[in-house]
Amino acid sequence: MSLVLDPPVRQEYVHVANTAAPRAVDIPLPLARRAWRQAWLRKIFILILLAVLWEGVARWQDNDLLLPGFVQTARAFAGGVASGELLERVRVSLAVLLQGYAAGVAAAFALTALAASTRVGRDLLETLTSMFNPLPAIALLPLALLWFGLGKGSLVFVIVHAVLWPLALGAYAGFQSVPETLRMAGRNYGLSGLRLVLHILVPAALPSILSGLKIGWAFAWRTLIAAELVFGTTGGQGGLGWYIFQNRNELYTDKVFAGLAAVILIGLLVENVVFRPLEGVTVKRWGMQR
Repeated sequence: MSLVLDPPVRQEYVHVANTAAPRAVDIPLPLARRAWRQAWLRKIFILILLAVLWEGVARWQDNDLLLPGFVQTARAFAGGVASGELLERVRVSLAVLLQGYAAGVAAAFALTALAASTRVGRDLLETLTSMFNPLPAIALLPLALLWFGLGKGSLVFVIVHAVLWPLALGAYAGFQSVPETLRMAGRNYGLSGLRLVLHILVPAALPSILSGLKIGWAFAWRTLIAAELVFGTTGGQGGLGWYIFQNRNELYTDKVFAGLAAVILIGLLVENVVFRPLEGVTVKRWGMQR
């Protein structure tokens, strides 16, 4: 008779693997690194370095007539603002600039829309841009004086020329880069001509259009200052360029630099208050631009 022994009874254990991800520990960055990640702080730091370098070179040269220092220029700028003279000159220049810029933008979009919708318009745009885009706006000053006289009309004329061609080229290049599938989708919805341009081409080409607007603004601003330096007043009121020219004649170099600083500050203001927010709510929000 054989004896059958039962196997020993063992207690079973179930081990469950811990699949939870390790908890991340947030380590705050040092204050200096957090501040350096802010673009506006980096830009302010660069401007401070440039101001210190400017002041150092001016003190080393020690000739206020040739190169006033940053502190002296800041005093002249503050004095011009306090007296209201500099602000009035800026107001006159901006009033003329906005008129010429608006007219140039309207003409550029009309010409580009015609080029995007018809073959004749395309030939017209290519011919005109080849002829007039290389022509500096300042070279048209003699004709502007003959046609419009010494006043606002001449300034508006050269500003329109400065804005029209680079903006038309930028917008047309953007229209040309629109994929054919988008054009076909627009045609399937019955869009053609101006409706196709407004509903399909303009939104798709908006990055190029905004770049053209920024380039046109820069061209218009510097053309206006150069034109005012040459023939100055508009209807008896001088702008910012005329302010620079007058103070140069009277050897107030600090006021000349104050006028130049006003030109630069207005350019920075338009870039960061107008164009950058416009890009943020359009092309960057839509993922069309990084």
